[in-house]
Amino acid sequence: MPIPRAVAVVVDGPRALVIKRYLRRESSGSCAMCEDAGRTGPRCPGHHYAVLPGGHVEEGESPETAALRELTEETTLQARIDRLLWTGRHNGRPASYFLMTDVTGTPVLSGDEADEHGPDNSFELRWATADEFDRLNLHPADVREPLARLLARGR
Repeated sequence: MPIPRAVAVVVDGPRALVIKRYLRRESSGSCAMCEDAGRTGPRCPGHHYAVLPGGHVEEGESPETAALRELTEETTLQARIDRLLWTGRHNGRPASYFLMTDVTGTPVLSGDEADEHGPDNSFELRWATADEFDRLNLHPADVREPLARLLARGR
């Protein structure tokens, strides 16, 4: 059974916090993005995309706790959960998306993302508006529309 993913949706007016990524693995067989795209060639061509902060739900952990933990680990931000926004799939894994409230701090790349940052595995925190989601290749693509609606409603 795939490990669930928990995602923190941080909104600042008409913008959402995303992690802009570049990922290139040695082979397409070891790359989740190649697998998700159905790419079967021997080489991973490299992928430019963005994701919302989040990650694995650890054993014995609730998705809510995982979303808060991942947010702090990846960005140093502290927050509370306002509500579950939606559920979906991320690279074949179930994913829960939580709207954050009472966010404190300044986003700074931290944790494994900061440690692993390099030419073939880069991470950049940035604020993005809905009109940037396609250009940034926000992944998974099916979060673009509900996130754009959330930003348009002002939460």
